[in-house]
Amino acid sequence: MVSGQVQGVFFRASTARVAEQLQLLGWAKNLPDGRVEVLALGSPDAVGQLAAWLQQGPPRARVDAVESSELDPQDHRTLADFRTG
Repeated sequence: MVSGQVQGVFFRASTARVAEQLQLLGWAKNLPDGRVEVLALGSPDAVGQLAAWLQQGPPRARVDAVESSELDPQDHRTLADFRTG
């Protein structure tokens, strides 16, 4: 969960671009409370690189906080790409 000025600043599209470069699966989607939810599945190194990038985000974003947790990848085994929503 990424909070701050993260909606309306190309955060989701930029996240998807970085995630695709890192060959991650998952999504980035806006939440009604103004945060962006990001789910990323892939190698631990690639997920770590995306997590580091999320701390700053794209140039127009202002990231106040990133909350993360680990999920069971088996719960999301049907993912085929990285999407925005």
